[in-house]
Amino acid sequence: MRSPLSLPLTVTDQMGRQVAVPFPPQRIVSLVPSQTELLFDLGLAEKVVGVTKFCIHPAEARAQATVVGGTKQFDFEKIAGLQPDLILGNKEENYQAGIEQLAATYPVWLSDISDLPTALNMIRRVGFITGKKEAAETLAQEIDASFAALPGNGPGRSAAYFIWRKPYMVAATGTFINDLLQRAGFVNAFADHHRYPEITAGQLAAAAPQHILLSSEPYPFGAKHQAEFQALCPAATIQVVDGELFSWYGSRLRKSAAYLTQLRG
Repeated sequence: MRSPLSLPLTVTDQMGRQVAVPFPPQRIVSLVPSQTELLFDLGLAEKVVGVTKFCIHPAEARAQATVVGGTKQFDFEKIAGLQPDLILGNKEENYQAGIEQLAATYPVWLSDISDLPTALNMIRRVGFITGKKEAAETLAQEIDASFAALPGNGPGRSAAYFIWRKPYMVAATGTFINDLLQRAGFVNAFADHHRYPEITAGQLAAAAPQHILLSSEPYPFGAKHQAEFQALCPAATIQVVDGELFSWYGSRLRKSAAYLTQLRG
């Protein structure tokens, strides 16, 4: 049940929507894996009552909270049973129809992440609306400082970052992944494309990237796929990379700058 001490707080989410949230919220449902991890790292574990099946960090998240479906298929009955006073979602990771259905009944705060600044903004704002402003500010400053310490880029090396196979899909301009690629000193070989385009083997060969980065998620690329891409681009360096450190935009970003430094070589 909601705490009798909770007072309404009207906030604006990253989509520009005004949301009235009991402050501080006592029963939080997170529909975004990276934001679930953030809530736990802000010390809100006891208030997280619902998560998705993809919320694998921290390990105890799915054990102690109710699993309410996936990021694009919600179990509305389970969510109703949890009586949430705050639901955290994301424009890209969740589906609009489901979010609209939830927002008709509950306070739904949506993030919209396209680069590191918007990720840091999300961390600070989630901290504010959950009563963890100071902890969130400390975390955001730590992440910001770690990226600021990255050496200057210099001449960029072209790279193609794959997120899917059959069909091939890459991360292009306008994505959080692209922002981190640039911070790692790469130039996106598909910068003239937008978001997550499908590309052909011929387009990849024509782009001739110096590096091909195969993400561990959402498609589980592994060492067995390297030969496939090496045949398409014999001169390229093929690497399987940690997709979480390229695309999780919550507290996991504390580890990303060090990882990007390793990739830079």
